[in-house]
Amino acid sequence: MSRVEQPSRRALLAAAVAAAAAAGGAIPAAAQAAPAAGTGTRDGADPDRATAPRAVDYHAWTTFKDWRSGTAKGVRAVAGARPGVVIGAPAGTTDYTDPHTGTTAAWEYAAWTSPVHRLPVPATEVIASWNAHTPAGTWIQVELEGTYTDGTATPWYVLGRWTAGDGEQDIRRTSVDDQSDGRSSVWTDTFSIDDASTGLRLVSYRLRLTLHRRPGTRTTPTVWRLGAMGSDVPDRFTVPASTPRHAGELRVPRYSQEIHKGQYPEYDNGGEAWCSPTSSQMIIEYWGGRLTEEQLAWVDPSYADPQICHAARYTYDNQYEGCGNWPFNAAYAATFKGLQGVVTRLGSLTDLETLIAAGIPAITSQSFLAQELTGAGYGTSGHLMTVIGFTADGDVIANDPASDDNDAVRRVYKRREWENIWLRTKRYNASGKVVSGTGGVCYLYFPAHPSPRQRTALAAVGVR
Repeated sequence: MSRVEQPSRRALLAAAVAAAAAAGGAIPAAAQAAPAAGTGTRDGADPDRATAPRAVDYHAWTTFKDWRSGTAKGVRAVAGARPGVVIGAPAGTTDYTDPHTGTTAAWEYAAWTSPVHRLPVPATEVIASWNAHTPAGTWIQVELEGTYTDGTATPWYVLGRWTAGDGEQDIRRTSVDDQSDGRSSVWTDTFSIDDASTGLRLVSYRLRLTLHRRPGTRTTPTVWRLGAMGSDVPDRFTVPASTPRHAGELRVPRYSQEIHKGQYPEYDNGGEAWCSPTSSQMIIEYWGGRLTEEQLAWVDPSYADPQICHAARYTYDNQYEGCGNWPFNAAYAATFKGLQGVVTRLGSLTDLETLIAAGIPAITSQSFLAQELTGAGYGTSGHLMTVIGFTADGDVIANDPASDDNDAVRRVYKRREWENIWLRTKRYNASGKVVSGTGGVCYLYFPAHPSPRQRTALAAVGVR
């Protein structure tokens, strides 16, 4: 599991609420029991809410027409089975000093800036994700600039500097700390309004994508998908119970992170913290993604499941010093042929059931005390697991990498408990302090060319 009993990086997002609680403030009951986004919009339930805007908006640029929109500076759009954007004639050369190696190098660059996307519901948080091919000697940077409800603009925030590799020709994959204008901040991979209680929100944004390569070469990154999830999920300690609607289980490979304890401690102290890459690798292999012997040759041959070590290495965020950067995991999944990945939020277990019924498993993020999830046997400030199905009673079937071995990975968790620890945005930690919950965050990995049924399911949860 990830950083058990240590403060989550997202605990900082709950600072204002914690301060209010310490001062004797109360969380309104209406906020504690606020309906989950998207709940009751299918099968005829709650028709009054069926047309209400979702509290979550995922928007992406993926088509040739999309890449021809916006503002291009040295890039060109390419058509084909997976349209994208590449370096055409570089816009210039820039020096970049890698903060993790101290090396300064010159890079040719080109940039693409998206059109402004107006959020259907003004957001308190935004998380970007992308899918790209970055050959050795290339990398990309993703930035966001937004407009607040008062009409003023944010700075250009860096949401990630990413490359698939980590060789001598590559920079070190990294998030960027210490970005704030006093009203919003970036916490590793998440843009967040500093104090949502003021009513300040982000009403629109645009993304800037900068592609880099070694000067004098013709190599280029190719970006196929660039998107972001904006959300304003109500503060809540509990969420409404959903009604089971689908039973079934997907045959997803089972891998334990725990058997990798002590292996490659340079990547977040080894396997005990590798819940995110372990979950990612499970779903990648479900879709047929495989690593070659050559790719795994660097792993100690005495280690079982070397692909988990590989996933940890190639999702590692050198600034965060961990493998749990959400967009980095989605980007890693998309390095496998025929796969794409996004980070979004879902609003209910009904959403997850819709995906499972279409054959799409999901990686979910949750935090909880040991007594809040029967059968887990542990508590965590942040942990990823893979939802692979539902029992006839509606309980959640999960591949939980925080298991002693691969045979123990498949778990069945009580629906009501699991639903609440995943969808809530506020919780009490072991010390009784109010800290944040992830509010339904998940990774979705699916084929580059989904089937009609898969497209319908993805569209139902806001992903296109």
